[in-house]
Amino acid sequence: MLFNSVSFIFVFLPATLLIFFLFGTVSRTLALFFLAVASLVFYAQTNSHYLLILVPSIIVNYLIGSALSRAWIGDRRRFAVVTFGIAANLACLFIFKYLDLFIYTIDSLHVVNIDPLKIELPLGISFFTFTQVAFLVDAYQRKVSETRFLNYALFVSYFPHLVAGPILHHAEMMPQFSAQSTFRPRIENFAIGLSVFFIGLFKKVMIADSLAPHVHRIFDASGQGASFSTLEAWSGALFYALQIYFDFSGYSDMAIGLSLLFGVRLPLNFNSPYKAVNITDFWRRWHMTLSRFLRDYLYIPLGGNRVGETRRLANVMIVMLLGGLWHGASWTFMVWGGLHGIYLMANRAWHLLIGENPTKSRLSILTGRLTTFLLVTVAWVFFRSPTFGTALSIAQSMLGLNTTFSPADPVGSYLPSGDVTAIAAAALAIAWFLPNTQEIMSLYKPALGTPSAICAAPWAVLWRPTVASAIVVGTMAVASLATIIFEKRVGDFIYFQF
Repeated sequence: MLFNSVSFIFVFLPATLLIFFLFGTVSRTLALFFLAVASLVFYAQTNSHYLLILVPSIIVNYLIGSALSRAWIGDRRRFAVVTFGIAANLACLFIFKYLDLFIYTIDSLHVVNIDPLKIELPLGISFFTFTQVAFLVDAYQRKVSETRFLNYALFVSYFPHLVAGPILHHAEMMPQFSAQSTFRPRIENFAIGLSVFFIGLFKKVMIADSLAPHVHRIFDASGQGASFSTLEAWSGALFYALQIYFDFSGYSDMAIGLSLLFGVRLPLNFNSPYKAVNITDFWRRWHMTLSRFLRDYLYIPLGGNRVGETRRLANVMIVMLLGGLWHGASWTFMVWGGLHGIYLMANRAWHLLIGENPTKSRLSILTGRLTTFLLVTVAWVFFRSPTFGTALSIAQSMLGLNTTFSPADPVGSYLPSGDVTAIAAAALAIAWFLPNTQEIMSLYKPALGTPSAICAAPWAVLWRPTVASAIVVGTMAVASLATIIFEKRVGDFIYFQF
């Protein structure tokens, strides 16, 4: 079941909201139990067999976390328990996500002949694995105070985040599941939550899904051996950069809005990454909860900034390679992560060479923003491509090095249509120059962890509970819903595959 499907918007969501708040008037425990069950039902709509992985994972991790929280267990035994718990989680992730990649790699060396198992990837396994690993580490460090199983089960399975993030932290979420205010329906939460949800739906349906056909056309044709002009190759890369931006931004908005309907605030996961002035700034804005996890549970334990410069740069590369591999079981994701590692190392070297410049001119900001965007766009080619050969072919065409055309594919035959180009131009202007959803909603802060750097949007576009705001959001909702219903445009979210 998708957030942008008719069954979710018109059946699952209103029914779940109604029953949750009805139960909340009787018993908070009953309401939480219902929401946990509803989340599992939501998850099972894709494939009910996935529950055979998720539910045991929740139970086992809860038992391990509870054991780690007991004061009477000695340090040596606690270390053994947390090591077992982390290893079990990573082993499960490896089997379902990376085992076939491992088999394929071994087979390609012609040492032994092993057929891939073709194991189906359970939805959201990367997200709920990292969520639970963080819980175990914090339990080992005695940072966990919540010990109720129901709250933990809901924390992991909570449907607004389960399949594509954000990666949750127990300290942010579990107190909200215990707060009395969560179980009281509030008009303010409904108004803000629905507004944020429909803004996200508009981004997904009207922008991201409009750009998707041209992206598919370029990358599919490249996989079949087609050649492109430099302009055609760049159109595919740029359109994908905008597609994934509005796809992930739209999902992030929808998740925040949905959760707020239930009185629960999710952490911010997306903050105008294409406005970043350098690659470090980009990673403070893109998939913020993944960056937080990699920083707190990998980069800092490796030594973080406390080690020498060479070790620090090596740690950055290790983190980015593993971050790339987290996204998918393909060497193209490793290359994508490696490119970002190189970008970050180069950015660090540049700052060491010229020093930090806290006051930046408008020209330097625009130059940094453009340079960062182009570097990120080049890396997206490897992220999107099904094979390294496809990515390399498109990258060569972008540099003008692969421009041999056949009569069946004359130059210019893969250029986008005028209307789609107009959508892409508008999307780029929105990403670069207009306030984002959190800035528009800044009077009400619908997400947790909103950076202090986020400032209010200009008064004219600032969301307020007024007729004007209702008309704007209502128009976006009607346009999106009409497209979903009449054009049957219900595309998967890109991050669902991770």
